[in-house]
Amino acid sequence: MKQFLLYTLKILLLTIVIAVVLDFGYTKVFLQSSNRGKIEKVFNSTDEKYDVVILGSSRANNHFVAQMFEERGLKTFNYGMSGGHLFEASLLLKLMIERNYLIKNVILEADLNLSNDHQAEGISAKFLPFLHESETIRRHFEKEADYRELYYIPFYRYVKYDAKIGVREVLDTSRNKPTSLLDNKGYYPLGKKPNANMKNNITNLNPLKKNQYFYEIKKFCEQKGIKFIAVMTPMCENTKGMDYFEKVKKLYPEIHNYEKVVSEDRYFSSCGHLNDAGARLFTARILKDFFN
Repeated sequence: MKQFLLYTLKILLLTIVIAVVLDFGYTKVFLQSSNRGKIEKVFNSTDEKYDVVILGSSRANNHFVAQMFEERGLKTFNYGMSGGHLFEASLLLKLMIERNYLIKNVILEADLNLSNDHQAEGISAKFLPFLHESETIRRHFEKEADYRELYYIPFYRYVKYDAKIGVREVLDTSRNKPTSLLDNKGYYPLGKKPNANMKNNITNLNPLKKNQYFYEIKKFCEQKGIKFIAVMTPMCENTKGMDYFEKVKKLYPEIHNYEKVVSEDRYFSSCGHLNDAGARLFTARILKDFFN
């Protein structure tokens, strides 16, 4: 029995040592990365200066043409993240501030993502390699149900989110394999899909009365003297439940409603996402209204 316990203890210690070594190795790789994604780009940079930073979900990523801002002499980057929620948008802005970014204007896409205040695991996982390297990231995850496991158990976060930050991502990152996420200054143009479904139903969607991450972003902008521009972006004209946007306006009167600025189907790639032509029309309107 004594030998069995001793053997078990040795296996346990060996497992812990391997986990610690792997955790250190994986983290080291991500700490060298700056060309694969928007989160790594921010974490591994300092003292950047922007006239305009764009935050939000895919409806920011696909709707704001950063180059059009640049043509106006406004240094801009679209940090919208497809699949992301305001949880990640808030954390990314706080990380920029931690990294001493100087930002004049933040444009936040705030519409459908106001309906929840939880993390989008597929996106938030991209912050986890830096959990021990950034107090800002640690504090942001502190209230999450699995925080203790993620923070205190070596290599646990890499195992749990293997699809996002596991061995394949580590290998690609170590090889400096680029992605398209940083192309076009972060803007991801969509094409016109001939057979796209141009119908949507958001009848059951309701904005939260007080989305904590929306107010976090607003607060940080106020504290840092950043002009805060929150907007609702277009939806196709055959969407049911469009009174959702009226509900948002009632709860958040500071958000500018642009959901009807572009409405014809020919300007959409899908019902909730503009194609490149539609995005250019929309961006032109934003530039006219806020940057003339």
